[in-house]
Amino acid sequence: MSVISMTNVSKSFKGLTLFDSIDLNIEKGKIYGFIGPNGSGKSILFKMICGFVFPDSGQIKVQGETIGKSKRFPDNFGIIIDRPGYIASKTGFQNLQDLASIRGQISDEKIKKTMERVGLQPDAKQKVKNYSLGMKQKLAIAQAIMEDQQVLILDEAFNALDASSVNTIRNLLLKFKKEGRTILVTSHNQEDIDILCDEVFRINGYNLEAVSVATV
Repeated sequence: MSVISMTNVSKSFKGLTLFDSIDLNIEKGKIYGFIGPNGSGKSILFKMICGFVFPDSGQIKVQGETIGKSKRFPDNFGIIIDRPGYIASKTGFQNLQDLASIRGQISDEKIKKTMERVGLQPDAKQKVKNYSLGMKQKLAIAQAIMEDQQVLILDEAFNALDASSVNTIRNLLLKFKKEGRTILVTSHNQEDIDILCDEVFRINGYNLEAVSVATV
């Protein structure tokens, strides 16, 4: 079943062509990897799918609804693009409480369990301003998964994580796939792509080039 489709999408950014008439079909329950050098457009691709920026031409549909026309932003997405902003004077738990209050779908207990799953201590009094880069990354992952979002858009989600944390998050994503969630990832670590992805696309010459997973 198609969750996301892009048809004839073109996009330029700051005068540079990033994509020229690309097509993409994302199916439910798979993990998709996107690779390419810095500046090739991986983050912009994800931002278009999420409705944060619009294509210059072409159409993007999520669950059959056209982003930017019938729907401004897709529902039930967990997103890490750039680094989320947090209130530095609050704890990680307090920040996630604030985010959860927007939709009012989950309890404090669910927030705490999610923090523990990614390796954070929910009852710690440490303020986010004193978090390490790795802790901030775990907090970003927690906000992307705490409401059981069915589509995860994760741009360099493994940045700043130690080896043990990388393994924890990989296993978590593979578990989510088994549950039928759909996941799009970028990573500078080839091993992340090899272990996680069912399908891989390389950004090459303004297009998306399907890459054999066995030979990525």
